[in-house]
Amino acid sequence: MPSTRHSAMGLSSSPSATILVALVLMSFLYARSWLRMQRASPSAVPGWRLASFLFGMSLVWAAVGSPLAAYDHELLTVHMIQHLLLMTFAPALILLGEPLLVFWQAWPRLGKVLGLHFGRPSARQFARMLSHPALCWTVPALTLLGWHVPALFTLGMQSQVWHFVEQVSFFGAGFLFWWPVIQPWPSVSTEPKWSTLLYLFLATLPCDILSGFLVFSDRVVYPVYFSMPRHFGLSVLEDQQCAAALMWTCVTVVYLVPAAILSTRLLSPRSFHNGGLVRSELCADTMAHGDLHTPEAV
Repeated sequence: MPSTRHSAMGLSSSPSATILVALVLMSFLYARSWLRMQRASPSAVPGWRLASFLFGMSLVWAAVGSPLAAYDHELLTVHMIQHLLLMTFAPALILLGEPLLVFWQAWPRLGKVLGLHFGRPSARQFARMLSHPALCWTVPALTLLGWHVPALFTLGMQSQVWHFVEQVSFFGAGFLFWWPVIQPWPSVSTEPKWSTLLYLFLATLPCDILSGFLVFSDRVVYPVYFSMPRHFGLSVLEDQQCAAALMWTCVTVVYLVPAAILSTRLLSPRSFHNGGLVRSELCADTMAHGDLHTPEAV
């Protein structure tokens, strides 16, 4: 069997350093743009959104460039942590930072030019289709289940290119999944609020199916780990069960948080109204700059 060990995201140390530089640069540009918005309108984008974006970017680094990533091909538990960081945690935190609005305001001239193109009916229709809850649920579900089919999983373990594709697909699917839940600018939701609760509940099903199968299976699903060094005294089967239990627990808890917030807002109209003030102020500030020529995402 060919060696399956390679660095995070299937990249050598040099490209991994490039990814780190890219993450730092993106974080710097966001922080610079956020400070510029603060000078114009101190309450436009609260400080917690800046912290959320930077924390999300740091989780991307933790998944693909930290020392933790060196064990992703030796322990399924670490491999699962990477997937959780890239698909569940980092995209949500980044979207909570309202990156599109912040970067849009940082380059107002470019924003107006892009607004003319993305404001076309065809572009708006494509954006609505891309961010429809049905698509945003289906793509992450298929991504999660597909890459955990043993044949595709082994392909990602043995190929640097396919491992890179795997990690990128998890990251992209994470953004798709969280879009209807967080509804960052410039999305305009036309769905009833309660539908988000159903969306979150249905999203747990693929994870429950996969994690339940891995936890209760009496055999090793990914034999490729038999050739890997063992750590922390875990056998291959125990590692598999630990990884599945971790996914099961994390996904359930993470999805429960927005579900609880939405439920509270639905049951308390005043709380829901106050919760929407941040978004309303963001849009109002953007309209004041005349830059709302963007597609309605939802």
